[in-house]
Amino acid sequence: MRQAPGSVNLVEIFSSIQGEGPHVGETTLFVRFGACDLRCRWCDSPHTWRPAATCRIETARGAGTFTTRDNPVPIAAALDATDALGVGRHRFASLTGGEPLLQPEAVLALAAGLRDAGTAIYLETHGVAVEALEQVVDAVDVVSMDWKLASDVRRESDPRHGPVSDFHARHEAFLRVARTAPETFVKVVVTRSTRDAELDAMADAVAKVDPATPIVVQPVTPSGPVREAPDAARLLSMVTRLSERLASVRLIPQTHKLYGAP
Repeated sequence: MRQAPGSVNLVEIFSSIQGEGPHVGETTLFVRFGACDLRCRWCDSPHTWRPAATCRIETARGAGTFTTRDNPVPIAAALDATDALGVGRHRFASLTGGEPLLQPEAVLALAAGLRDAGTAIYLETHGVAVEALEQVVDAVDVVSMDWKLASDVRRESDPRHGPVSDFHARHEAFLRVARTAPETFVKVVVTRSTRDAELDAMADAVAKVDPATPIVVQPVTPSGPVREAPDAARLLSMVTRLSERLASVRLIPQTHKLYGAP
């Protein structure tokens, strides 16, 4: 057993294919962290919002069967579980959630062990925890940062109803740190509630940092109270609008939902 300090609250560890963003289709081992401090109306994994008492670990690569163990999981045991799934034969190990940057020490420890096993580290994050990213960015190969829009996302501490303050300034600060990683891109989930004004504010903030930052416009996959995605005409207008300010804008849906992968 490899030795590593500390422990981590997890939801699951499993092998699959990356279903989002510019690396869609790449073999990926997912390490899903528990707990998140944002509340997205369209979230497809609300069970990750709170630290869990137990987590599940896939028994073999692609098996779709799992064992259960208590949280928190020792880092060394989590790394052993990834070894058993052949982590080094995956293009990426994705540290996802929930929100992994709520546990930065665990991100550092896991990233070191996973890199030693021969895979690249892919951090999927809500893009708000600037100070935590500063601690871990040197251990990350790809930063996949969300750009949350206040039309559909609020902080756990926000009131449940009524307008909330936007995330643009915090995301801009996060992007400045994320750009020190070898690769960074921004993903924005869009819904029928998405407003042109908030897309413009996002584009302006990204352009201040680097207008060549890749942007992925991801149509919402209906979940929870969100019943419909924007239609094709609306999606194309969003991409056109962002492309007027930014150099690399792509429309990429959640492909893993099409073939039933987790």
